[in-house]
Amino acid sequence: MAKETILVLGANGQIGTELVEYLRFEYGNVNVIASDIKAPQEVHGPFEQMDVLDVNRLTELVKDHKVTQIYHLAAMLSATAEQKIMLGWELNMTGLINVLNIAVECKVKKVFWPSSIAVFGPSTPKLNTPQYCYTDPSTLYGVSKLAGEHWCNYYFNKFGLDVRSIRYPGLIGYKSVPGGGTTDYAVYIFHEALARGSYDCFLEADTMLPMMYMEDAIRGTVELMEAPAEKIKVRTSYNIAGMSFTPGELAIEIRKTMPEFKITYHPDIRQTYADSWPKSIDDSVARKDWGWNPHFNTSKLVGEMMTHCKDLV
Repeated sequence: MAKETILVLGANGQIGTELVEYLRFEYGNVNVIASDIKAPQEVHGPFEQMDVLDVNRLTELVKDHKVTQIYHLAAMLSATAEQKIMLGWELNMTGLINVLNIAVECKVKKVFWPSSIAVFGPSTPKLNTPQYCYTDPSTLYGVSKLAGEHWCNYYFNKFGLDVRSIRYPGLIGYKSVPGGGTTDYAVYIFHEALARGSYDCFLEADTMLPMMYMEDAIRGTVELMEAPAEKIKVRTSYNIAGMSFTPGELAIEIRKTMPEFKITYHPDIRQTYADSWPKSIDDSVARKDWGWNPHFNTSKLVGEMMTHCKDLV
């Protein structure tokens, strides 16, 4: 494998925490530079504290380390961005454009940027949402992700920048806390089940959403980045899918190992966001182009989360 120097921006987040660990195992600890606006509690490899909105600092970091790949994960998620609209737009949009410009200037070989199912909206087909369809996002987060997809496509066509992207569904993992998204209930439910035996959900029982175990998401991300460039046909963002379930269905799975578990429902504003999103995703284009294939279904996910979260409560 050719030597790479990889920079992960937003490395302390839900995705970044596990992605850095995966990349360091594959590429070597010293070849993966983690970066975030705040320093982590524990440092296990190269780390640079930096704000992605600081163009000069970011340019300096890329040049000094001779970065060949950037994973740009720094973002403000759906529920949080609705409370801080202009800051959410600035971080999500200006941060991306900064990365794209610096990547072109410094001849970075590849850039990864995550999109989201939040690009879809009320007019999008809800079942098996196709790769190409009408997108009318209903949140600031979704608007910024849809705009970002087209910026990525523009930089590929205009400058030949090899930028790749995935529309993540809700992500579920145990190694870090979620960052303020609408699908966060599917992480919190396990911690609350084990700590209290109950969970009060902010979505209705029958709210079906696409979900994915973090291990699948990380593996899929790196597989996309390692695929030959000629296999990457979509330069906006690829649909990928893992599973779909409702809070009620997830509670039933949890009760198979924890029969006394109780769940209540008190929907808040996040219900409105969830209602505008797909129930299931058609990821046939990703499967065809670069061989995407998930390894986890709902029952396997629940088994993993119940096992690993026991050590955290």
